[in-house]
Amino acid sequence: MGIVSPGFHGRRRQGDVKLPPGQYLTDDFPVLSAGPTPRIDRDEWEFVVTTETGDRRRWTWREFRALPSETPTVDIHCVTKWSKLGTTWTGVSLDTLLADMDTAADHALARSYGGYTTNLPLEDLLDGRAWLAYRFDDEDLHPEHGGPVRLLVPHLYFWKSAKWVHGLDLLTQDEPGFWETAGYHDYGDPWLEQRYQGD
Repeated sequence: MGIVSPGFHGRRRQGDVKLPPGQYLTDDFPVLSAGPTPRIDRDEWEFVVTTETGDRRRWTWREFRALPSETPTVDIHCVTKWSKLGTTWTGVSLDTLLADMDTAADHALARSYGGYTTNLPLEDLLDGRAWLAYRFDDEDLHPEHGGPVRLLVPHLYFWKSAKWVHGLDLLTQDEPGFWETAGYHDYGDPWLEQRYQGD
């Protein structure tokens, strides 16, 4: 079994659309996964933030859905070179979830059901730049696209937007995640083509 779903054939850039270098525009929403798709019952789902001192905050599905939500429209860019523009999501801002957390952390490690992890600077999750998304295009987020909840960090390559997200560890030192330990870039800025270590 391959480590990712079958590849997709690129399309030429269309019109005056501004895309990050090396990307092509798609109207599809390709599905790429590093393993089987977890199926998480909403009654069993939870999201847990753990600080560097071990303090924990936990939300059940009901508690999470009671939080104020936002509906950002953003462009997304995959490291496999597709870009999808003007995507609309519904989710809870990480600003809301982390508002009262007492932490000296500079880094975060997102953890997913199924064992996937990815690392991010904490500042990239704040100031209206990241959400826990549970709807896409006015529909509940399908499991293939990370439902019931995925991390949405649209200014970075999409592998940083962890599917089936379960928790966030706040850390004082960076800890590489799944793809980062396999040679992908620690940060992943699509505009700088930060696909692999050394880019």
